[in-house]
Amino acid sequence: MKALTTITDPVYIPKENFSSYERFWLRYMNDKRDLPFIHLLTGIHLLVLPIAILLYTPVLQGWYWWIAYIPYFYFSQLYFKGRFGLMLHCISHRKLFKKNFTWIYHWIIWCVCPFFGHTPETYFVHHMAMHHVENNMHDDASSTLNYRRDSLRGFISYVTRFLFLGFRDTFMYLFTKKRKKFYMRLSYGEISFYLFCIGMCFVNLQATLWIFIIPFVFARIVMMLGNWAQHAFVDPENPEDNTINCINTKYNQICWNDGYHAVHHNRPALHYTEIPVEFMKNKDKYAADKILTFDGIHYLHIFVWLMTKRYDKLAANLVNVNNMFASDEEAIAVMQERTRKIPEPGIYTAHPEMKTSLNMTEA
Repeated sequence: MKALTTITDPVYIPKENFSSYERFWLRYMNDKRDLPFIHLLTGIHLLVLPIAILLYTPVLQGWYWWIAYIPYFYFSQLYFKGRFGLMLHCISHRKLFKKNFTWIYHWIIWCVCPFFGHTPETYFVHHMAMHHVENNMHDDASSTLNYRRDSLRGFISYVTRFLFLGFRDTFMYLFTKKRKKFYMRLSYGEISFYLFCIGMCFVNLQATLWIFIIPFVFARIVMMLGNWAQHAFVDPENPEDNTINCINTKYNQICWNDGYHAVHHNRPALHYTEIPVEFMKNKDKYAADKILTFDGIHYLHIFVWLMTKRYDKLAANLVNVNNMFASDEEAIAVMQERTRKIPEPGIYTAHPEMKTSLNMTEA
């Protein structure tokens, strides 16, 4: 295990001199700390969207099409995908643009998201109207509780169900809760994407398959892999304690401190640059509750080591905050206990701040 040392994850460093391009966008933004999102979106509009349009034209044929698609795949599905997906997460919790300029947000949701496998509106609805409200408990359509979380077979079952029934499960949850505004947004976004792909197949089947359909499947698998790792360790005595923190990892540098998932579930409206400080403020409580914190690794490491049952590697990267574990063996025993199925729902209530956050971002 590791000792808790200096946090190297990104925090906001005040900037005095902005470029003319940044000053232009600051007029439309709510928070200057979100300027990195503008730079990210600029890169996407320069490198991803133009090539995607070119791939739909008859200009490129045969091997020339694939020569253009390979760098497109790299930028859209490897380089930008994680950054964009976690930016989408941030702007779902905190509005990026001022009220009079929400059309820019809708442009991102309806016109940019599909290039990264996100159907319009569905991420916001699933994440804000269900996942944060239910906190990975049994009513959550993406809950991990019914599965053995160090089992590859369990993960395949989990991700297969979500691919085929995730939309239905989310819709039925919202319908049962009588949240019409949300299940209508979910339905419009999901169904319009399917109809769009069907129509575009008649324009260019190959381009539609590789630009929209395959990235859609890829995105849902990646999101479920992330959710699986984030909610793999569930305290059977208190199932609400079911997520982790990953600190001092490059992933936090490029994906807006997404590794601090336990902090995020406790303070969902917190700006990503404030999260490392919030973690340090509450480290004693995390230690008392035995919330697991890993140093130098991220969710993919955790997923692979769970699937291969390498608890020794997990323990080697576990932060022993306040000496909450007496030995690696004790930590491993706790981790193994927390990956077992919890098939029966317990008595729980959603975190009050989560419901507050939902109300604040509903508009």
